[in-house]
Amino acid sequence: MNEQPLISIITVNYNGCTHTLDLLKSIQHLSYPNVEVIVIDNCSVESVAPIREQYPSVHLICLDKNLGFAGGNNVGIRTAKGSYFYLVNNDTVLPPNCLEPLLQRAISNPKAGIICPKILYYDNPSIIQFAGYTPIHPVTIRNRGIGYMEKDEGQYSTAYTTALAHGAAMFIPKVVAEKVGLMAELFFLYYEETDYCEHVKRAGFEIWYEPASTILHKESMSVGKESVLKAYYMSRNRLLYLRRNVKWPTFCLSLLYYFFIAVPKNSLVYLLHKQFKHFRAYVKGVWWNCTHYKHIHENPILSKTNSI
Repeated sequence: MNEQPLISIITVNYNGCTHTLDLLKSIQHLSYPNVEVIVIDNCSVESVAPIREQYPSVHLICLDKNLGFAGGNNVGIRTAKGSYFYLVNNDTVLPPNCLEPLLQRAISNPKAGIICPKILYYDNPSIIQFAGYTPIHPVTIRNRGIGYMEKDEGQYSTAYTTALAHGAAMFIPKVVAEKVGLMAELFFLYYEETDYCEHVKRAGFEIWYEPASTILHKESMSVGKESVLKAYYMSRNRLLYLRRNVKWPTFCLSLLYYFFIAVPKNSLVYLLHKQFKHFRAYVKGVWWNCTHYKHIHENPILSKTNSI
């Protein structure tokens, strides 16, 4: 590859220094030579001194407030000097040759707004976590992961457009962020990358799955117990996503489904399992949407001279 534009690798750390150090170690072995690395610490309780001590060339930004997934990444993007941003979870590990295919896809197809690698499980790299997503149903706000939990036998070895990106690894050309803006920070946790994909597509770009590039994700293959925090943000942000992305008259059907099927069903599950804190958090998340109306359609802007 003759062109070697600067790629900004951005990750957000929150009390996950051990994972972040593993990610930074893998970055040291990348075959692509022109990268900068930005770590945004989202006001962690634990010390991030090991990051600064072991990787002094890394641009470490310590925030005095937890801005969430979107907010942390947005700080990184505003700081970045690269022509391309690679947003990766701090609990991922990058193989040496992962950047070249992503960059080549972006250069060869200017309509590629977000490019995702094949995501494999760190503990078992023969199992696929992500090979694309089906579209989200406009009424139920549900979709399906392509290749999820399948053994990787080359069945998803061809690149293709996909409905949505996976938030663990998103390669975004700077020109896309300048046109579309940044991720909406009011989501804080969950649905922010899904919402961003819809904005990217509405701007005329595509979401791509690029299997020539892979990344290893440490997320467990077993589904753990849902936290109270997750119950709140999943209910809050599912409805917020609906409000920002589903238009009339489908929006009416979505609301009917949400309030007369989804909310009663999920509430009943929490109550039957005696998860009363989860139930209260779930209801609180729904109620948030009934009391917040202003600025819910706004995205932060990235201008061509934007920096912090």
